[in-house]
Amino acid sequence: MGDNANHPPILKLRNVCRRFLLGETTIDALHSISLDIHAGEFLAVWGPSGSGKSTLMNIIGLIDSPTDGEVHFEEQDTRVLADDELTGFRGKKIGFVFQNFNLVPVLSALENVMLPLQIQGVAEHTARERAAAALVDVGLERFKNSLPDKLSGGQRQRVAIARALVVEPKLVIADEPTANLDSENSRMVVDLMREMNRARKVTFVFTTHDPRLLEHVDRKILLRDGNIESDEVTA
Repeated sequence: MGDNANHPPILKLRNVCRRFLLGETTIDALHSISLDIHAGEFLAVWGPSGSGKSTLMNIIGLIDSPTDGEVHFEEQDTRVLADDELTGFRGKKIGFVFQNFNLVPVLSALENVMLPLQIQGVAEHTARERAAAALVDVGLERFKNSLPDKLSGGQRQRVAIARALVVEPKLVIADEPTANLDSENSRMVVDLMREMNRARKVTFVFTTHDPRLLEHVDRKILLRDGNIESDEVTA
């Protein structure tokens, strides 16, 4: 974290709980989570299946709201934002990378990367230029016209990273980004995210089951049964 510790966190969670109703049963997915994430961090949330990692990522990414507690993004209390405000806020501030890539199969790599910009209303020629530059950054400029099914899993995830970064977000959320990749491609994707984190000063938070990937991070948070069991700065 370095000097960031002297600045307000980009994201602040206070006493966040998330409960789900499953029939007549209440499931406590997160228990009173308090957490600060600072600009420029490269942070992994890890732990066994069912520990609450995806639930926590959905709350950090403002996709879901806590049952109790507060989430502040750049000192904005997100509880006071209406749904459309929250959608706009999320679209401009946060990029997402998913384990299943979530690329549109009928669109080329370039068109997939352009998509979030077009949703924001960016002019097509500008969106095209920015998307092309993002593909250069992830080493896929030669594949810009390729459809997703013509790309390897590692290449598809690199397209997804370019799509997440093209909006110039403050934070990128990656939920199990290497789950569908072999070990070589997993390392390549994490190395690429690390490179983008350093080059662009973008905060990355990702989840993983693979303890080998924890060697690459500045900070690792172990989540177990909806609780933070440890929060360790490693760099």
